[in-house]
Amino acid sequence: MQPMNVGLLGIGTVGGGTFTVLTRNEAEITRRAGRPIRITQVADKNTALAKQVTGGKVAVTDDAFAVAANPSIDIVVELIGGCGVAKELVMQAIANGKHVVTANKALLAVHGNEIFAAAQTRGVIVAFEAAVAGGIPIIKAVREGLTANRIEWIAGIINGTTNFILSEMRDKGISFAEALQDAKRLGYAEADPTFDVEGIDAAHKITILSALAFGIPMQFDRAHIEGISQLEADDIRYAEQLGYRIKLLGMTRRRPNGVELRVHPTLIPAKRLIANVEGVMNAVLVQGDAVGATLYYGRGAGAEPTASAVIADLVDVTRMHTADPEHRVPHLAFQPSAVQDTLVLPLSEVETSYYLRLRVEDKPGVLADITRILADQTISIDAMIQREPNEGESHTDIIILTHVTVEKNIDAAIVKIEALPVVKKKVIRLRMEALG
Repeated sequence: MQPMNVGLLGIGTVGGGTFTVLTRNEAEITRRAGRPIRITQVADKNTALAKQVTGGKVAVTDDAFAVAANPSIDIVVELIGGCGVAKELVMQAIANGKHVVTANKALLAVHGNEIFAAAQTRGVIVAFEAAVAGGIPIIKAVREGLTANRIEWIAGIINGTTNFILSEMRDKGISFAEALQDAKRLGYAEADPTFDVEGIDAAHKITILSALAFGIPMQFDRAHIEGISQLEADDIRYAEQLGYRIKLLGMTRRRPNGVELRVHPTLIPAKRLIANVEGVMNAVLVQGDAVGATLYYGRGAGAEPTASAVIADLVDVTRMHTADPEHRVPHLAFQPSAVQDTLVLPLSEVETSYYLRLRVEDKPGVLADITRILADQTISIDAMIQREPNEGESHTDIIILTHVTVEKNIDAAIVKIEALPVVKKKVIRLRMEALG
């Protein structure tokens, strides 16, 4: 049978892994797909590298647009990244009637609505399993495996760099800056790690999962994003004492009045499986009404894990490309006409529980003043630690865990607490999720 011809844009880590795995497992993949899948053209600015990786077995060019326009190419795999030229290439490939496979979470989170609309009009497939959590097949699980369920929420550790840093901070009792240097030394963090440590990468991914879970458009611009760069080792230690671990969590939840979409450091009970995901590993927890909680765990990055997801998409496209477009699996799990522009709630309307750390004077009446302010905002206390001051010090830390409340109530309470003369620093506030 005639092979499916693939044009590969970018032969870096993932592109090289894709070529290697597709070549190594060609016979097995062909048995699954029903016909051969072969990379026949590669575009990369570094043509020497492309020729080295491919062993001179395929055509190589430095013009990616030539691949997107090549009439012999059936599927374009975009592994360039970013939202600039990558978007132009994807849109041109779609306009030329080519299916697209991409690992570009930023592109989809920001421009996915436009891309999927263009693909729908042209009758082609855009597949993106590799865009979230590397080799973990979470897109297929949410879009197809859990299709009988009303999904209630998704919580994910979906950035390996930050999870490694948090694991190092907890295990070694070191600062964020020290753990970041370890991550750079071991190759887990980029020279400029901003996208990872400030939560932007995780926000791209949870935006995609939120759209799939609830049948809503991509709404990255409405996501609340906090990273871990300001997280202090003291809070990781206190969380541990209280039976929690801190993870950078991507969270999206269905609520009666809208959808929560947020990324931030989060206290998770240590007894939860997801709280014990360490190092650079990823995990996604999905709560469905019929199936309950399901956990997906594995490598979220790397050449061959991500290539595994890219090739799975190539097989899916090969299987489905002759199907009537109306009978294919919809890009966002729901039929395009049924996608609803549900409100993404502002952070002030988020409902969760909270960890508060207060630096206060060690004197009578302080705790009574604080608890009175919390009660006035209808915030109830679940647990509390008051640390003994060090010898010769007149200040101490109070750590409070609250029951579930609304973020705006916590905001109002913090303003009043910080106005107390006995409170000596800004209140540290972290969110908590039971994930039960």
